[in-house]
Amino acid sequence: MQSTPHRNCFTRLTALVVALGSSALAAVAAPAYDFFICANVNQNYVIGSKIDTTNGLFRHDSANNTWHHFGYNDRTISAVAVDPRDHDTIYTTTLNGIWVSYDGGDTWKMTNSWDMTEGRDVAVDPQSPDTVYFALPDGIAVSTDRGQKWERRENGLPDRGKFTQAISPDRVIADRVLAGCEKGIYLTENAGRSWRQVLPTETTVNDLEQSPHDADRWLAVTDTHGAWQSHDNGETWNLITDLPNDRAIYNATYDPTTPGRQAVASWAHGVWTSEDGGASWAQRSAGLPEKPKAWRVGVDPNSGRLYVSVFEDTLYYSDDFGRSWEPDVLAGSSVNAFLSIRRENP
Repeated sequence: MQSTPHRNCFTRLTALVVALGSSALAAVAAPAYDFFICANVNQNYVIGSKIDTTNGLFRHDSANNTWHHFGYNDRTISAVAVDPRDHDTIYTTTLNGIWVSYDGGDTWKMTNSWDMTEGRDVAVDPQSPDTVYFALPDGIAVSTDRGQKWERRENGLPDRGKFTQAISPDRVIADRVLAGCEKGIYLTENAGRSWRQVLPTETTVNDLEQSPHDADRWLAVTDTHGAWQSHDNGETWNLITDLPNDRAIYNATYDPTTPGRQAVASWAHGVWTSEDGGASWAQRSAGLPEKPKAWRVGVDPNSGRLYVSVFEDTLYYSDDFGRSWEPDVLAGSSVNAFLSIRRENP
């Protein structure tokens, strides 16, 4: 029997363009962004000695193509969010709930209550950074004081099917958030006090991404109902017919450096990319294993390099947006999430 990913350990791959004011990072001169991953590293399969063989957060050194361990060391980190106003405040979700650092990753503490375990996703409202959203197996929790206290906000979510896999605040409009649940996509415009369904599905919505180039454009991917896109800021959705819908699509990403470029990770169908804003799609799996179990994709904004994590295999990269792939130096690893961090405010 083939194994499948444990959802508690691997939830969302996302790319965030924010600033992190850690003194350790500020001292490193180089590209405009720091590029991080959350990874489980198998020491038996690490190539050479170019990386620290620990789990958790890693920062990429683009000049030397090496990875360096940074911050919280936990193999179950599934998502990361950064406060865009206080750049040393970092949130992570793990099997044990949500952890926060207020000093750029030097120290961490658990911040959730006893009934908020198994974090699926975490996100900071970029327009109201005191507000943090936490996706749970049985709903949604919200903090309005940077993670000190939490309350459930689930009015409008279904009594059955509140399982929430992805949560994504609008990067332009405060208190406006999309949530990917077991029964579809739900929208709030009042910081979670009430929700309404904008896309019904009979399968889990695994990821929600808003375009960094056009705030009206969103991508959503699901377990068995394919991928969807919205051109009116999440109010209505259209099925992307070019993409497979017989297997799960686990996540999506936009290329923050090039408008129109986007990619999705499809189970057994590999990586699919679009370079015309989602109007057409092409399968891009040359150099990947046969029937690749593509699990997470992400783009390094310094170079435009596209990465994919293949389940039960390794991390690969492409310098031609998926037309060819090579194994990365971070071999034998499972990547849970990607994070691009802008070093200075635009």
